[in-house]
Amino acid sequence: MSHQHGDHKHGHDHGTCGHDGHHHPSIPLTPARQRILDVLCTAGAPLGAYEMIDRLATSTGKRLAPVSVYRALEFLVDNGFVHRLSSRNAYLACWHGHGAREPVAFLICDACGSVTEATSRPMIESLEGLAGQSGFATRSQVIELTGLCASCLAAAPA
Repeated sequence: MSHQHGDHKHGHDHGTCGHDGHHHPSIPLTPARQRILDVLCTAGAPLGAYEMIDRLATSTGKRLAPVSVYRALEFLVDNGFVHRLSSRNAYLACWHGHGAREPVAFLICDACGSVTEATSRPMIESLEGLAGQSGFATRSQVIELTGLCASCLAAAPA
């Protein structure tokens, strides 16, 4: 199962991603957390914290303190609403209905910057088995693969 995170051209429907609060009634979001999640959903691409601060300031007229944004992002990551891409020091909305602790792979295109979020049963079983053999309790399982997406690969000169 995979989902492509596109650019700003594509609208976002909270009804399909589960970020409208109705799909997570046990995890209420504060207004600030909801605004940050909305910015990430609307972006449809990974954003750094300071880029989020700028976008929030543009839309609300108020500039949030970086510490407030990082705390909100930490909450959103911990509760499975958002993923952090370590290699990019950026965040993106989670578009899957997978569990917060379920392994996720991100296919990141070096040319166009698109990000595809993917998970599969064999990957989950393999990573769970690897951790279990070592007696390791995972908190987060994120894999980042970089290269060229199918579109950029097709457009590359032979």
